[in-house]
Amino acid sequence: MNTFKNPIISPPGAGRMALGFGPHLIRISAEETEGRFGLFETDIPAGEGPPLHIHEREEEFFRVLSGRFLFVCGDTRTEVGEGGCVLLPRGVAHRSQNIGTSIGRLMIIVTPGGFEGFFGAVEEAGAAGLEAVSARYGIRFVGSGADAHAA
Repeated sequence: MNTFKNPIISPPGAGRMALGFGPHLIRISAEETEGRFGLFETDIPAGEGPPLHIHEREEEFFRVLSGRFLFVCGDTRTEVGEGGCVLLPRGVAHRSQNIGTSIGRLMIIVTPGGFEGFFGAVEEAGAAGLEAVSARYGIRFVGSGADAHAA
């Protein structure tokens, strides 16, 4: 039954914070959209970003709210500044890295929704539970942690 018939509004600063893999502000969740969509924002320190990984279930759309980021997807490497957008397909190894000199901010949309719950689940499970949480959310980390910092 389709119960998603009204707008979902997330005023400035609204949402719930999840701290797994750094602070992620969950603005709109899959629970609110019948699984169609998830939206979160994250602040990423200079030089940082997630390691190379693959999403098996969802596409990821990024909008750079501030800063400059390198996006790697398969064999493609692209630098994107404030206001730029990137859509990454599921099933392809990718990563992003803040290549600026200060904290950068990203808005990330996942379709279908659900992956936004990963960060709270990692926070609850801790490092010892990362493998199980990753499997539950259909994400695989590939390569070494050094891949996150390679330019």
